[in-house]
Amino acid sequence: MEKITSVKNQTVKNWKKLHSAKGRKESGCYLIEGEHLYLEALHSGARIKEIILTEKYSQTQPNWPNNANLVSDEVMNVLTQTETAPGIICVVEVSQQALPKQWEGKYVLLDGVQDPGNAGTIVRTADAAGFAGVVFGTGSVDPYNDKVVRSMQGSHFHIPIYRTDLLPVLATLKEQQVPVYGTALDAEAKRYFEVEKAETVAVVLGNEGNGVSQEVLAQTTCNVYIPIYGKAESLNVAVAAGIVLYHFAS
Repeated sequence: MEKITSVKNQTVKNWKKLHSAKGRKESGCYLIEGEHLYLEALHSGARIKEIILTEKYSQTQPNWPNNANLVSDEVMNVLTQTETAPGIICVVEVSQQALPKQWEGKYVLLDGVQDPGNAGTIVRTADAAGFAGVVFGTGSVDPYNDKVVRSMQGSHFHIPIYRTDLLPVLATLKEQQVPVYGTALDAEAKRYFEVEKAETVAVVLGNEGNGVSQEVLAQTTCNVYIPIYGKAESLNVAVAAGIVLYHFAS
């Protein structure tokens, strides 16, 4: 492998573009960092377009595929978004998921969830709880944002990630008689553990500051809330997701 040592190299510049939503959209690819995510991508059958290695890391195995690129530590430091540069970064093709025609199983719908750490943690929790997929609605963070990818810890290789407007999804769920539970505190909302569990269900989680939009809440079957017994005003959306998702998982 020929070693790339200049941060001004055009290939390096192209890789750096994947840190932006525009660059990811134009290329249809995103970056993953570190051995753990590389192995998750490899084992899941994700399409790894390019592998970027430091010389030290390249020595961990004798034979790398033809799409492997050797780079200097300086180049790796420019590409990484973490405090400590990894030995390996990969360019992975975004998996284009078509929405289910028949909704079966448990799904999480994100309505304007914008914090990357929260969104990634919710995907990871949905994976752990055995959910069938996560829908990132309009106004939510890009699921392939670097911070989201790190927070997901490879869970996006295990369950489908969808990106679309939630209102048509909610209309389809209603047609198919799938119960949809919004998370909101209103006069008619029930405590989350009071609602019936179902094999097929959708849970809607909302924006960190404003919650689920009124437009979306108007389309839900029932709204649920988590009782707060102390003096905290509210729960972090990712923490709330863990509580509600595991209720429906059991």
